[in-house]
Parts: sequence; structure tokens; C-alpha cells
Amino acid sequence: MKDLRVVFMGTPKFAKHILENLIKNTNVVLVVSQPDAPIGRKKILTPSPVKELAEKNNIEVFTPVKIKDDYDKVLKANPDIIITCAYGQIIPKSILDYPNLGCINVHASLLPELRGGAPIHRAIMNGLKETGITIMYMDEHMDSGDIISQESTPILEDDNLESLSTRLMEIGSNLLIKTLPSIIEGTNERIKQDDSKVTFGYIIKKEDEHLDFNKSTKKVYNHIRALSPNPSTYFLMNGKKFKVYNAKIGSSSSDTPSKIIAVYKDGIGISTKDSEIIITEIQPEGKNKIPVKDFLNGLNKETLKGLIVND
Repeated sequence: MKDLRVVFMGTPKFAKHILENLIKNTNVVLVVSQPDAPIGRKKILTPSPVKELAEKNNIEVFTPVKIKDDYDKVLKANPDIIITCAYGQIIPKSILDYPNLGCINVHASLLPELRGGAPIHRAIMNGLKETGITIMYMDEHMDSGDIISQESTPILEDDNLESLSTRLMEIGSNLLIKTLPSIIEGTNERIKQDDSKVTFGYIIKKEDEHLDFNKSTKKVYNHIRALSPNPSTYFLMNGKKFKVYNAKIGSSSSDTPSKIIAVYKDGIGISTKDSEIIITEIQPEGKNKIPVKDFLNGLNKETLKGLIVND
């Protein structure tokens, strides 16, 4: 496949891992990524992980602000196939119709479940038992094209966004390379999606980061790990924001959700709709991330008991 002319379109770390395997196995002639973005507290303009990898491998990078208005460079690269993964913009029909082998997307769910931009987050948040990777043909709608191949993986009880993403990156990278020969030879499957089974993995918004202890303990637990380590969830205590990175399910209960009902050696127990979530790793506002046991050092733990968070 080393003579296969590929244009790759992607942006985050997840897509970078897919690109790495494509560089080893095909001829990547152009990489398209989102423009450099301000990152961190100092808002330093930073290239995407995909752009950094492409430049390291001396591959031309194209970063249009709006691909629908600026795509001539993609067509001039004369690709046999265009492969996308978490690019972040809608691909116009002029690009979709161009390569003779089509436009292929690597999507991190078992379509038609969880179409959209945050399928891994939503799979954990929704309490799914498994997810996976879908290799699919692209069409003009969001993640609705024909399925070529899929591979599943269980969602473990202690998986968070980072661990599940890492596993799916590996699966996606390998499945794509295994699937490409059949696409080239025209022997691949082409399975229509069942529209009656469609669900959506919508992009995470700022309001999604706030923990709601009026929900069940399991839902709060899933919410925490679905956004950990980034962007992370948070609650408010004494008017200050506390980001949450890790927690475990407790067994105590109270008739008042959001109340701190116990202070343990390694965590703070907060009541939920049906029992207790024990917060074990936090980042107090303006400070570094720390285990809760370190946060509790020197504190009068009795002052926390009975406190209502998010008040």
C-alpha cells in the first residue's frame, strides 16, 4: 500500500495515532488539520498534535479556517483516498466526491450508536457496557455513511476518558490498516446504518462539566470518569470551584443530595440521589491537582461534614 496516495484530515491526539500508522503503511501526501489554537493559561498559539506529527515527518500541512470555502489544495494533492478522524469541520461534497476510492472516516463508536463529536465521553457517561471503532464511508451528513468494518471493546468499570481513548486509538489504527486492502481491491463490505438505532454523542459543553449530585451515584461516577482528565468535572464548595479527577462509589446515604456526609482518610463522601460518591482526587481553585487525602491534611474535617456543595 506504500503507493496509495492519502490525504489525511484530523486534529487531536486521537487522530495523531491513526496518522502514525498511515505514515508507516501508505504515501501520505497532505495532512489537513485545524488552525493553531491558543492553549493554556497564557493562551500560547499551539499547533494540533496531528500538525506536529506531519511536520516532523516532512509532510505538507494545510490548516484552512473553513474547509468548505478553501479546499483547492486538497484536490490538487490528487489523492486516491481521503481518510478523516476527528477533524472538527464538515467536509464539503466537492471533497467527498473527488477521490476514486472515496472518503473514509475512523469513528470512535459502534455506529449507528453515538454519531457526533464526543462519542467516547458519551459512551462512558451513558453507562454503556461496550463501544468500539467504525471504519465508514463518508457522506454529506454527520457520521451517517455506510459501514465498512467495526471492532468492539468492553468499557471497564474503572475506565476513564483517557484509558478508553488510548485503547480505542490502538484499535482504530490497526483496524484501518487491516481494512484498507479491501477498499483498494473493492471487496469491502458496505453496510447501511439502521436509522432506528441512531443515538448521538454530542460535543461536551461547559455546562456538561458541572456535577449534579441530584442524580444517582452511578450516574455521577460515570460523569466524572467520562470527562477525566480533561476537561474534567467540578463542584462548588464554599463558593470555590473544585475540579474532580477521580472518585469511587460509597455505601452511605442521606436524604439530602449534595451534602458532605463523611470525611474518610482518602476522600470526601458526598450524598447523591440514592447513596454516596467518594471524591478521591481534586484540584482546588487556583492550585494543583492533588489526592483528597493531601487536601485534608491540616484541615478540621468536622467543618466539612454537613456542608452542602454547589450551594
